[in-house]
Amino acid sequence: MAKKLYVGNLSYNTTEDGLRNLFSEFGTVASAKIIADRDTGNSKGFGFIEMGTDEEANAAIEGTNGRELDGRQLRVNEAMDKPRRDRGGSGGGYNNW
Repeated sequence: MAKKLYVGNLSYNTTEDGLRNLFSEFGTVASAKIIADRDTGNSKGFGFIEMGTDEEANAAIEGTNGRELDGRQLRVNEAMDKPRRDRGGSGGGYNNW
């Protein structure tokens, strides 16, 4: 079963392909996603990697946490399974109560 990892302290220049290449050293990368700001499209400096198995995920954590990528020292750990919070849909913010 795939395991999701949080990857923090990413350079704003890091690409999803670069992240995928780094983590592929440790096994099958099911997905690689860098989180971007909704308004600007710029990287928020963190992302998620999904590894094929628990063993590959553990090897990836050991091999990449603290490792430098694009001039930044990565922080890698198991992602928490939290449901996405609802941001509401009314917008505007004035007299919307």
